[in-house]
Amino acid sequence: MAAQDALGALNQYFGYDSFRPGQQGIVESLLAGRDVLGVMPTGAGKSVCYQVPAALMSGVTLVISPLISLMRDQVDALNDLGLAAAFVNTTQTPDEQSMVLAQAAAGQVKLLYVAPERLETGRFRDFAARTPISLIAVDEAHCVSQWGQDFRSSYLGIGDFIASLPVRPPVGAFTATATERVRRDIVSILGLRDPAVTVTGFDRPNLYFDVVKLETKYKAAWVASYVADHPDESGIVYCATRKETEALAATLSQMGHPAVAYHGGMAPDLRERAQRDFITDQVPVVVATNAFGMGIDKSNVRFVIHHNMPESIEAYYQEAGRAGRDGEPSRCTLLWNESDIVTRRRLLDSDYENERLTPQEQEIVRQSKRRLLDGMVGYCRTTDCLHRYMTRYFGQEIGTDSPGEAGGPHRCGACSNCESTFETIDVTRVAQAISRCVHDVNQRVGSGKIVKILRGSKAQDLAWLNPEQMPTFGMLKDVNEARIRDVLSQMATDGYLFIAEGRLPIVMFGKRAAETAAPDFHYEIKRVERKSAAAGGTGSGRSRNAASAMSDGSATGPALGSYIPDDDEEALFQKLRELRRTIAQEIGKPPYIVFSDKTLRDMARIKPVTNAQFLAVNGVGQHKLDLYGQRFMQAVASFNAGA
Repeated sequence: MAAQDALGALNQYFGYDSFRPGQQGIVESLLAGRDVLGVMPTGAGKSVCYQVPAALMSGVTLVISPLISLMRDQVDALNDLGLAAAFVNTTQTPDEQSMVLAQAAAGQVKLLYVAPERLETGRFRDFAARTPISLIAVDEAHCVSQWGQDFRSSYLGIGDFIASLPVRPPVGAFTATATERVRRDIVSILGLRDPAVTVTGFDRPNLYFDVVKLETKYKAAWVASYVADHPDESGIVYCATRKETEALAATLSQMGHPAVAYHGGMAPDLRERAQRDFITDQVPVVVATNAFGMGIDKSNVRFVIHHNMPESIEAYYQEAGRAGRDGEPSRCTLLWNESDIVTRRRLLDSDYENERLTPQEQEIVRQSKRRLLDGMVGYCRTTDCLHRYMTRYFGQEIGTDSPGEAGGPHRCGACSNCESTFETIDVTRVAQAISRCVHDVNQRVGSGKIVKILRGSKAQDLAWLNPEQMPTFGMLKDVNEARIRDVLSQMATDGYLFIAEGRLPIVMFGKRAAETAAPDFHYEIKRVERKSAAAGGTGSGRSRNAASAMSDGSATGPALGSYIPDDDEEALFQKLRELRRTIAQEIGKPPYIVFSDKTLRDMARIKPVTNAQFLAVNGVGQHKLDLYGQRFMQAVASFNAGA
C-alpha cells in the first residue's frame, strides 16, 4: 500500500496534511506486514500509528488497552471521525458483548478495543479464531515488564494469544516511556518478530517544566493560588496518597475552585463520574493519585501539578505529559522537599513484595527502583535545563540543535532552571575526586565504598582493596558524607558515571567521564537547604527563597509559548469554545471529541466561511466538516459581521 494512501487516510479522517515525527515509518511498516515497537512520549500521537493502518486494512484491528474507563472515549472519538469502532468489556451485558462481536465478525467494525483479560476467555478466543484480524495494537506495552513502572500480570498472556491465532497479523506495541531494558522485555514477552523500533524525540517544547522546593505545609496554598490564577484552565494535581487527594480537592472546592478527587479506593461509579466531569469540562481540576490518567485523551489539560515527588522520571514524564497534548503551551510543576525523598526511600525499602520473585530477584528489583528514584531526585536538584535532563535520561541529547552547544550551557526558555536564578555550590573538586576514586578502584565497587575511601575510612570491609595506597584515600575527609553522595548521584544522572544494574550496583564511568579530567571542567549542583527556609510567614506559599528555584504562582510570561493571539482571535476562540461545549452537551460527549483547543485556535486564526477554508484548519477532516462545519462557519460569519 502506497504512502499516498496513508496520507490520504490521515487527511480524510484526522484532517492533518502530514504525519508527526515517527508516525509515518510506523504506519508504513504495519501496512507492509511488519511488527513495530513505537516508543513515543504522551501527546506524540501514538494512536494515529495504528488507527490509520486500521482504516486502510480489510479486516478488524484489535486494540488491547489496559483501562476499561477510557475505551468509551476512544471509541466515541473514532466514530466521530467516521471510523467504525467498538469495545467489549465488563460494563456491557453478555447480549451487548455478543452483538459487538457479531458486528466485528461481519466486518462492520474497523477497530475493536478490549482489555488484556478478555483475551483469556473461551468466547473471545472462538471469535478470534474465525474472524480475520488484520492488525493487533498493544497500547501501554510497558505493562508487560516487571521493570516498567506499571507492571500488570494480565499483559503476560498477550503473547500466547497472538501465537494461538490461525493467521498471525502484524503486531504494533506502543508505550510512552520505556528504557532499553523494558523495550527488550516488550519484544520478548509479546513475541514481536524482528520489529521496526521507532523511538521519537522525547522533548515536548510546548511544556514548561517547573521545580519548586516547598515545605509540605505550604503546598496546598501554592496549589490553591495557582488554580485561582488560572480559572479558565483545565488541570490535574497528582498526590501520593488517597487521603491527600480528598483533602486537597475539598480545600480547593471550599475556596471556590471546583475540584474532584480521584483514586483507586473510590466506588467505581464515583470514580467514573469524577473522570467524566473532568473530561467534559464540568469540573476544571481533578486531584488524583497515579491511578488516574493512563491513556487519558483529554487534549486541553493546561497544567499538571505534582504535590509530591513521584518514584521515577518515567512515572513523572508520563503523568506530566498529560498536559498540552494538543501542542498548546502548558505547564508541569513539581513541588518537592527533602521529606518527600525520605518518604519515597522508606516506601521503597519496606513495600516491595512480589511472590513471583525470589529474595535475590526482589533485591535486584529494589536496587533498580532505588536507581529510578535517584534519577527523580537528580531532576529536583539539577542546575541543568530540565528539558535536556529529561531527554538525556531517555538516551537522547537536545543540546546540538538548540541554543548552546551539546555538553555546554543550554537555555530552553521553557523551564524554571533556564529562567530562574538560584544558589549553586561549586562541587568541581568533589566530582573530580569521585571520578579519580572510581578509576583507583578499577570500577569494581558501589557508591558506599567510594564514599568511605574518599573520607579515609578504616572500615574492615575495605581491607581487600588496600585503600591507604590509593591517591584518593581521605581526599574528601573534610566533606560530609551526604554531600559526597549527592554529588555522586548527580554525576550518575548527568552521565559522568554509570551505575550498573544487578545485585551489586557498581559505579562505573559514564559517557561523559572524560570531561571530568579536562582542565576546564566545572561542576555545580543546586544548593539544597537541609533546613527549609521560612515561607515568608504569609501562608501563600510564594516565598522567593533563592534556594528553592521557585517560580511565581501566577506562572505567566513569555515562556508559555511564542504564539500570542491578538484580542480579536482570542474573542473568537472563546466564542468557538462556547459552541463546542454546547454541541458536546447535545451529543453527550467530551468537548475535545468535537475539536481540540489547537484546532479551535487555528479556526480563530483562519476564520473559515467556506468548506475549503474549513478543511484547511488543522485537525478538520471530511467527517468533521459534515458533522459540525455549518455551525462553526456560521459562528465565524456572525463574529466577522459583528467585529
